[in-house]
Amino acid sequence: MIYDKIIEEAEELGDQMVQCRRDLHKYAETGWFEVRTASRVARYLTELGYEVLMGREVCQDEARMGVPGQEELDRQYARALQQGADPEFAPRLKDGFTGVMGILRCGEGPVVALRFDMDALGVIEDTQESHRPAREGFGSVNPGFMHACGHDGHTTIGLGVARVLMDIKDSLHGTVKLIFQPAEEGVRGAKSIVEHGHLDDVDFFLGSHVTGTQEADGAYDLIPGAGGSLATTKLDAIFHGQAAHAGGSPEKGHNVMLSIATAILNLYAIPRHSQGETRINVGTVQAGSGRNVIADEGRMEIEVRGSSTEVNAFVESYARRILESAAAMHGTTCEIKVMGGAYSLESDRELMERIQTVCRDHLHLKVNPDLRMKAGGSEDISYMMKRVQDHGGQASFMRIMAKTAGPGHSRQFDFDEHMMVNGVKAFCGVVYDIMK
Repeated sequence: MIYDKIIEEAEELGDQMVQCRRDLHKYAETGWFEVRTASRVARYLTELGYEVLMGREVCQDEARMGVPGQEELDRQYARALQQGADPEFAPRLKDGFTGVMGILRCGEGPVVALRFDMDALGVIEDTQESHRPAREGFGSVNPGFMHACGHDGHTTIGLGVARVLMDIKDSLHGTVKLIFQPAEEGVRGAKSIVEHGHLDDVDFFLGSHVTGTQEADGAYDLIPGAGGSLATTKLDAIFHGQAAHAGGSPEKGHNVMLSIATAILNLYAIPRHSQGETRINVGTVQAGSGRNVIADEGRMEIEVRGSSTEVNAFVESYARRILESAAAMHGTTCEIKVMGGAYSLESDRELMERIQTVCRDHLHLKVNPDLRMKAGGSEDISYMMKRVQDHGGQASFMRIMAKTAGPGHSRQFDFDEHMMVNGVKAFCGVVYDIMK
């Protein structure tokens, strides 16, 4: 039975996956900087025999969001090379083009895409002995970068899936696309892959995320799908004014501090929406150069969210009007840049039921009887899911359950590495069921 082969091979890969995950954790790279990670993914897929796309073949330039400046891209590229990036593949990943895809063609049949995100967060990792990565020597060596959301595990699952699917390819009919996505954090990376057209022919789409469980006995291994996440837009607002002496000639200045203060107060006063919940947050403000200088430059980082794409669009439109009006009120100008975004996502019931049946009956995983978990926050896998669903395909965002230490995005985050074996089983089992 192929299902038995999947179970056996996934379990045999357990120790190798732990080593891989810890290597990725140690050399954490944030969005658009994942040169070391992506080059190693490309090397592994190539050696397995996949058709491999990378860099500009995967990510459409204009559709990338929140790409850092060239100086920082160059600095991180040099560090990636020093830390073991594959020299054959790294040049194709330069300048923030860090996406990788592996394609397995098995004749006529459905097209199935699987997504695995690769990026870390801008978090300073805990160095105390109580934190296992620090205690066992695989804590991040890159200051201010940490895998605090499990993406090191997601990438490792993807590589395990690549290995098992290649071993059972003679039993598959159709095409598999393994998408290793950069810059999920800040919801910046998926759109560039979607706009390149890689999801346009996909019939079935699967993604997953490690999810913490407080159950002492690990009551469930998997939830088949998720939905109800918030749509979001991330905006930077850059204000430009005119500097002047605050004591000698204040009337000659155009003060961005006044524009920013006006904007903040009014952003938090955006009306609620009858069709769903909304969010607004001003995350950072930087402005001014001295106590006796009228501030002429300022920057705000804000985000809006809505329970649906339409509700989010309402909040975003209102926020843009506020920013522009606050600038005009005080004689300044405002430049607005989109730094990230995501749709609201919803998994397809038919595919969730299929995942439940395969994982429970054939892979002997403990599957939550509730098909769908409420997805908190926002996720840019929604771009991929929406494109597939808009073209008549099915998509689901699975939750791989694991005991975790610390909340996600915290300095203490860690997870039970056995969940990676379950992830490989789930992905491979469902792909086989679709393509057998």
